[in-house]
Amino acid sequence: MNENLFASFITPTMMGLPVVILIIMLPSMLMTPSKRLISNRFNSFQQWLIKLIIKQMMLIHSPKGRTWSLMLVSLIMFIGSTNLLGLLPHTFTPTTQLSTNLSMAIPLWAGAVILGFRHKLKASLAHFLPQGTPISLIPMLIIIETISLFIQPMALAVRLTANITAGHLLIHLIGGATLVLTTISPPTATITFIILALLTILEFAVALIQAYVFTLLVSLYLHDNT
Repeated sequence: MNENLFASFITPTMMGLPVVILIIMLPSMLMTPSKRLISNRFNSFQQWLIKLIIKQMMLIHSPKGRTWSLMLVSLIMFIGSTNLLGLLPHTFTPTTQLSTNLSMAIPLWAGAVILGFRHKLKASLAHFLPQGTPISLIPMLIIIETISLFIQPMALAVRLTANITAGHLLIHLIGGATLVLTTISPPTATITFIILALLTILEFAVALIQAYVFTLLVSLYLHDNT
């Protein structure tokens, strides 16, 4: 059992080639614009959800920051749908891979920071040295603030990876225990099955919450630099 514990996190292959690119493209295939004169329920729900996300994310931003609205909406829809699809049986969750999350976090963080240094140079540099800092603490504080700035994308990626991976591992462990207890103690297996069902419902909520938290933090980084 220990050997197969992380088997679900191994990138699937087809004829020796990784199919992670096709898996990543699948959520975008589901979110397609409607070409019909009258939208169906799915397209209406999709449009309502996009408007709600834009309203929540763009409320605090300046007109310059609102130009990122399409990027942020696409990001939260991609992460949320990918996390939800990963909860289905015999599927793969790309957001359990640190490399995938870093490839999303680093460019978005770097774009926000570069935008801040380009348009708000003095304000961006002022974050490294708060007003009223004692002279003896200036070198140390600048080093600490610089490290905290460069660790932001790592924190974004690790947070998403850890939360999604931990949930999948718990489901895997409790599911395996339920199968073993089915033949040993059916009453205990029933209890563990109820726990498994509740944990699965919780993981659906965590999948959406983590997508929201990731996008919200990127939005806050953007707000600080615009």
